Amino acid sequence: MHTLIHAYAQLRRIHHACFPIHYQKSFYDTIVQRKDDGFCKFASVNGKIVGAVCCRVETPAKRHANKDAHVYIMTLGVLAPYRSRGIGSQLLQSVLDHCELHRDGTYGKLRSIRLHVQVSNEDAIDFYTQRFDFTKGGLVRNYYRRLEPPDCYVLEKKF
Repeated sequence: MHTLIHAYAQLRRIHHACFPIHYQKSFYDTIVQRKDDGFCKFASVNGKIVGAVCCRVETPAKRHANKDAHVYIMTLGVLAPYRSRGIGSQLLQSVLDHCELHRDGTYGKLRSIRLHVQVSNEDAIDFYTQRFDFTKGGLVRNYYRRLEPPDCYVLEKKF
C-alpha cells in the first residue's frame, strides 16, 4: 500500500507542476490502482521521480468488436528543471515500444496512439510531430472548459 500512496503523491506533484488542469482524485485512483500494463510509467533521476506518462487503451464496444483499438495518452509531463534531457522522449518511446510488442495481441489490434494538445502548446505539438512522426489532425473546438484557448488538436501516430 505504501507504494500506491507514494505513486499517487508523485503523480499529483508532477501533474500540478506541469499542467494547467487539476485532475480529480478519481483520475489518480484509476491510474494507481490498476495493474501494471506498461502504459503508465515514471522517470527518475537520482531516485527522485521527475516525469511520468499515463495512457489507456481504448477498445471498441462489443458491438464493434472488429474495430481497431487505440492507445490514448492522457498525460506526459516532466518537471521543468529536468526538461531537454531526453526524459520525455524516453517515456514516450517506452510506451511506443510497449505498443509495438503487443500490437496484435494483449489489447486487440492496436492501430494508433493519440492525444489531445491545446492549440497554443507549440512545444508539445512540435515534440510529437517532429520527433515522433505524429500527424496533426483535426481541430476540436471548446475541448477544454477552463482553459484559454479552449481548442485542441488531435495528434495521432498510426502503427
